[in-house]
Amino acid sequence: MDNEQIDNELEIQEYNNSEDQVLRKTHENIKEELCGEVIKMEEGYVEVNLPTIPDMLADEVGLIHGGFIFGAADYAAMLAVNERNVVLVASDCQFLSPVKLHDVVKFQASVRHKEGRKRNVHVKAFVLDIKVFEGEFKTVITEKHVLKLKLLDEEEEASGTQREK
Repeated sequence: MDNEQIDNELEIQEYNNSEDQVLRKTHENIKEELCGEVIKMEEGYVEVNLPTIPDMLADEVGLIHGGFIFGAADYAAMLAVNERNVVLVASDCQFLSPVKLHDVVKFQASVRHKEGRKRNVHVKAFVLDIKVFEGEFKTVITEKHVLKLKLLDEEEEASGTQREK
């Protein structure tokens, strides 16, 4: 284990032992090995580390597929909002530098704007001191789980009615 991995492990251990933790209200079933490990979480702010693994490879040269970087950024944005029924509705992202196997990507997500149920979250990601990703994530907090919204039931009823005609 190299010094960076040891530092990351200590940082995660300190977070887990901290009494200042904010209770996680969302995305409890995420596989941290694919979306990142929370190392710091405050109201409106989170830091997530994503150690890259062979399952994330895009090619034989060692390039990590950008979908894993986006997924970890999305996860960080959801945790920064930290509401039970938060969903992503839009994003504007830039992949600034490639990520390679065994890099540890550190994400920082901050809620920038709140308006009613809407939240805009700014996410940055770094490998060491190199910024590899930056994005703006637009989220909405729904009253119910997105898969249990009445709107979906009404759409299904309407499409069922159309099929019958």
